[in-house]
Amino acid sequence: MDSKLDAYRLQAEPFYRSAGNEVALYEHAYTHRLPLIIKGPTGCGKTRFVEYMAWKLGRPLVTLACNEDMTASDLIGRYLLDAQGTTWHDGPLTLAVRHGAICYLDEVVEARQDTTVVIHPLTDARRILPLEKKAEVVHAHPDFQLVVSYNPGYQSRSKDMKSSTRQRFAALKFDYPDEVVEAEVVAHEAAISMDLAVRLVGIANRSRALKNHGLDEGISTRMLIYAGVLIRSGVDPRESCDMTMTLALTDDPDMAMALRGFVEAYFE
Repeated sequence: MDSKLDAYRLQAEPFYRSAGNEVALYEHAYTHRLPLIIKGPTGCGKTRFVEYMAWKLGRPLVTLACNEDMTASDLIGRYLLDAQGTTWHDGPLTLAVRHGAICYLDEVVEARQDTTVVIHPLTDARRILPLEKKAEVVHAHPDFQLVVSYNPGYQSRSKDMKSSTRQRFAALKFDYPDEVVEAEVVAHEAAISMDLAVRLVGIANRSRALKNHGLDEGISTRMLIYAGVLIRSGVDPRESCDMTMTLALTDDPDMAMALRGFVEAYFE
């Protein structure tokens, strides 16, 4: 076991409720170390799925939340001044490539495209990571796999994955699970009754019909879990839903009124 990756190992099995054959498909992809895109709406369980698969496969998981300020050096590493002088420090991507972790770039389209280009040599038969500043080429460990995620709903806002990058990946599409499965997930994660979870899921489903009709996104599974946690903690259900759903989703008074109407229908 490589001590450099100890901090990235999952110590316990993450809860994950399969909604189809995505687990088997991921296992096939990992067998061949195919780079993988996980795409789906915010808060539908993409990150939890990757965590579960890393645990199931017994691999460390190096996760990076991408953003527009991320540079290539943030991924691959840089020279830093320390007690020994100026020394090279591997970035998280280099660490995963060198020692054999699953590297998960969450919301990869948020990163600048000139930054994501550094992953290209890792996503074809070469499986290498050139470190130009260090004059080194790192050959990927046999257990290394690259996984990225994004939300297609936000693509039209000027952020998209370049075709030359997209075509290097296999892909799995995620969505919110059906009502029964989603209620099971919410009940488990928030430690609430199924009856309460079913009502929260009902609110979410009504809000999702408003996507692109005043809302960018409907209420996510993650929001339902937050609401459930607050209700379990003793907060009034309507106030819980207001905090975790309505106020988080919109600033529009009319849309907020509509969402509160959904809540009232389930918590009279």
